[in-house]
Amino acid sequence: MQRSESPTLVEVDARTTIPSLLSARVERSADLPLVERRGPDGTWEPVTAREFADDVAAVARGFLARGLEKGDRVAIMSRTRYEWMLLDFAAWAAGLVPVPVYETSSPEQVRWILEDSGTRLAVTETAAHAATVAAVRDALPSLEDVLVLDDGALEALRSAGTAVTASALEARRDACQRDDVATIIYTSGSTGRPKGAELTHGNFVHLALNGVEGLAEIVAPAGARTLLFLPLAHVFARYIQVMAVASPSVIGHSPDTKDLLADLSTFRPTYLLAVPRIFEKVYAGAERKAGGGTRGKVFAWAAEASRAYSRATSAGRASFGVRARHAVAGRLVLQTLRDALGGQATYAISGGAPLGEDLGHFFRGAGLTILEGYGLTETTAPTAVNRPGSTRVGTVGTAFPGTSIRIADDGEIQVRGAHVFHGYRNQPGLTAEVFDDGWFRTGDLGTIDDDGFVRIVGRKKEIIVTAGGKNVAPAPLEDRLRTHPLVSQAVVVGDQQPFVGALVTLDAEGLEHWTTTRGRAPLSLAEAATDPDVLAEVDRAMATANEIVSRAESIRKVTVLPLDFTEENGYLTPSLKVRRPIVLDAFADEIAALYGTPRA
Repeated sequence: MQRSESPTLVEVDARTTIPSLLSARVERSADLPLVERRGPDGTWEPVTAREFADDVAAVARGFLARGLEKGDRVAIMSRTRYEWMLLDFAAWAAGLVPVPVYETSSPEQVRWILEDSGTRLAVTETAAHAATVAAVRDALPSLEDVLVLDDGALEALRSAGTAVTASALEARRDACQRDDVATIIYTSGSTGRPKGAELTHGNFVHLALNGVEGLAEIVAPAGARTLLFLPLAHVFARYIQVMAVASPSVIGHSPDTKDLLADLSTFRPTYLLAVPRIFEKVYAGAERKAGGGTRGKVFAWAAEASRAYSRATSAGRASFGVRARHAVAGRLVLQTLRDALGGQATYAISGGAPLGEDLGHFFRGAGLTILEGYGLTETTAPTAVNRPGSTRVGTVGTAFPGTSIRIADDGEIQVRGAHVFHGYRNQPGLTAEVFDDGWFRTGDLGTIDDDGFVRIVGRKKEIIVTAGGKNVAPAPLEDRLRTHPLVSQAVVVGDQQPFVGALVTLDAEGLEHWTTTRGRAPLSLAEAATDPDVLAEVDRAMATANEIVSRAESIRKVTVLPLDFTEENGYLTPSLKVRRPIVLDAFADEIAALYGTPRA
């Protein structure tokens, strides 16, 4: 049986909880910045560890003043901002269980999460979010009140908290135990009702402290800083936030992706975390900015020089010619890309979905090493990761410190470690199903090489078996298709069919650039879906994707859809993953037409 194991680097004291991580940060560096937040004039203003801890205590006392008891659930529905982090740590200090809710959630999703968790208090960012909760309030008997950040929720909590003594809060904080539930995170999932994964303080502190030690070159140097822009309702961003508190890092928040590039240039992070779709869009944006003609050719040449340098470095044999081309590419193109990320970022951690190898080599050659990792909500985020000095592009790295990973006989990845959750809320049967003698069954397929590097093949439930009996993993083909600037999303199909096909959506910005550089009139997505020149371009993207697989696994036919997949139309999860079952059902007619057969 293939295995990858890494020893625990930090043995965590049984009394350590998330609030104690903040206390330790204050003891180490009370008067140094922990957070930087946007001020009224748009500049980044430092918040010291002591100031943040004092604000946490003030809000936590407000929770106690409202009569919330240890273990009560508090829902947080907001974009990624300082106040989210403050509420999170205040809830933990008060012995409460914060329940994150994506700010894009529908009323039905909100109803289910708040009902299943038994939430007593909800804090929303805006009145519109509060209205979403109000629409289902009658179905939530345990919900006592809804506070709105934009309407002074924090001020109200701080004011109420003045009646609570510091000793009362200290007693509540000290009552918190390592095995207490720290949060309930509802997995967005591809279909059906979300499952509430209960993660403990022990899950977080084990992973955070071992992460600080295992990723010390990234999070621990003087001046280390990161800008969070992924949703804090997702476990990945939440974990990074806790790890940042446990490290010397400074953390900032960017709530609106429209302002992301401006925030990156002024905050100047040294490390980033993102999902692959972000890097795909950064690359596509740089390619569009280069335009056509000579500048476009220069970009294409520089991109290939970047990839060639990265591949040669991985193989340990970068020739003089490769190094020289890379140096010229850096002066002409790549430095501009580094400047767009703030000029200081040298590492990024990518998770949530596979990152294409071409993209990984491009960014590494450009000076930003993307450390691809792997994890799930149930593993409190990372369970394997590439690390500085131990990186293999195309893999998700080796087991995280304190983690054991094995490949079952059917190819499934199974995980064991102190970061693995205890179970799903109110679902003991499902919890029992996902454990095999103490090993968590991830539902993902993968391999482990002789050096312990893990490679993700795809989801167990998504493997396609053609009519000829060929097993095909959709993810690598989909990743390769999405690297084309015209392609936004791709869903590979072909289960029990004579060949592999794909549904493709187009990127609106990429399409606009494509028509402009060719002197064409603008095309809508619906018009482009039937345009012969666009279809020929998509066929070229298909041919490029097919280079990585055998003929039996290759895509033979593509259907371009007249729309894009978005979170708003229900085809993407909040973490930007395609809801495959919903797509397959909604476009069953298009799939049937692709094969020239009636809809099943």
